[in-house]
Amino acid sequence: MISLTKFDKRILWLNRMVIGLLILVTLGPLIYVLIASFMDPFTLRSQGLSFNPANWTLEGYRRVLQDPAIVRGFINSIVYSFSFSILTVALSVLTAYPLSKKNLVGKRPITAFLMLTMFIGGGLVPTYLLIKNLGMLNSIWAIVLPGAVNVWNIILARTYFRQMPAELEEAAIMDGANEMQVFLKIMLPLAKPIIFVLFLYAFVGQWNSYFDAMIYLNDADLQPLQLVLRKILIQNQPQQDMVGAVTEMAEMAQLAELIKYSTIVVSSLPLLIMYPFFQKYFDKGIMAGSLKG
Repeated sequence: MISLTKFDKRILWLNRMVIGLLILVTLGPLIYVLIASFMDPFTLRSQGLSFNPANWTLEGYRRVLQDPAIVRGFINSIVYSFSFSILTVALSVLTAYPLSKKNLVGKRPITAFLMLTMFIGGGLVPTYLLIKNLGMLNSIWAIVLPGAVNVWNIILARTYFRQMPAELEEAAIMDGANEMQVFLKIMLPLAKPIIFVLFLYAFVGQWNSYFDAMIYLNDADLQPLQLVLRKILIQNQPQQDMVGAVTEMAEMAQLAELIKYSTIVVSSLPLLIMYPFFQKYFDKGIMAGSLKG
């Protein structure tokens, strides 16, 4: 058993205090939004949060789930996020594995070219013109393709592949396996941690993104949930059929506030559901970027 000095104990106590404070700062707004989404809007406005079940209601969720724009946006976001994540992970792994080989011809120029794109970009106008000339405007490809190659993800995956024992590949080649068989049957199954981490990174990034959709998508039926949520949260303009045309102005403001919280909770559900399944891979996969590659 390791004995701790007084200084070590003080440092550990300070760390616990800081971590506890960070947890409170993080969980506080989340708990507030979750409780507020179930509360009666009049009680929330006049008294604040209440734990009395008599003051709770499901009206906000009913309005949200009955609104066709939010349901359609939710489905679009799921499709865009999964498609983008799968494509990003595939391109990252397929690029990173060859770059992890010491005998790859032209490895340094390729790596330098990829690194250059992290600091120099074409800009919004050239990118828009390129997507327009390729005929991808107002389509799923305008959302999925432009950012599919992520250099940071490639670096993480390359570092992970470099950590794998070279003896595994040598033994497989001696048994008659070719490069593709080594990659698909040995390296890829062992790379599950980094694959899941890259998938989660890409999914979260795409799920929270709205700017690309705002620029490239004109059809309301193709817009993701984030644009609908932006209209509700920033512009404070809930859909007319969600609030009701005959509602008084004060009640409209209260109900709009309730709809905001309900929409935030609904839009966060996929991420909250996914993370527990990815958690066991997350620690091991994320550590790949902290090691020398």
